[in-house]
Amino acid sequence: MRVSREQAAENRARIVAEASRLFREKGITGVGVDKLTEAAGLTHGSLYSQFGSKERLAAAALEHALSRGALSRVAESDLPPKERAAQVIDRYLSQAHRDGPGQGCAMAALASEIPRQGEPVRAAFAEGLRSKIESLAALLGESGEAQAHDEAMAMIASLVGALTLARAVDDEALSNKLLTATARSLKRKIGAA
Repeated sequence: MRVSREQAAENRARIVAEASRLFREKGITGVGVDKLTEAAGLTHGSLYSQFGSKERLAAAALEHALSRGALSRVAESDLPPKERAAQVIDRYLSQAHRDGPGQGCAMAALASEIPRQGEPVRAAFAEGLRSKIESLAALLGESGEAQAHDEAMAMIASLVGALTLARAVDDEALSNKLLTATARSLKRKIGAA
């Protein structure tokens, strides 16, 4: 049975969205093809005809996830740059973000797994990271291009690191302190404290 182009596009979007969520919740290696197709309500054949492999699906799912989120919405606000940066920090280092990895940042959820993935997944991750650095550097650009890029890289590393650690510990008080201390420190650094 042939599906229309529209249906194929809907199927592709559905499996990418479900894979994106599942990979962030359970890791790329923690989710099998059966679980992916079940979550999207599709067949193995549909997955393989769309992507050819789980690895290519993982790359598409990572691109999907990295094109969203607090760091991607920086340009959507009319607030002054420092306030927008502070808003990004607060959203990223929130308890809701910590507690919802399936809807959260793919960098924090998957960074430790990416080095063991194939080239398509690593390339998607690197491109998503470069895009986030560019967006944040543009926001922090008052200090000059090179310094703004350095500050953006350091801020992203701090955000991802703090969120990763906050998710990893089994002590909610310590987890909350990691989030709030990092948020305060980053906001002081950009003059938005």
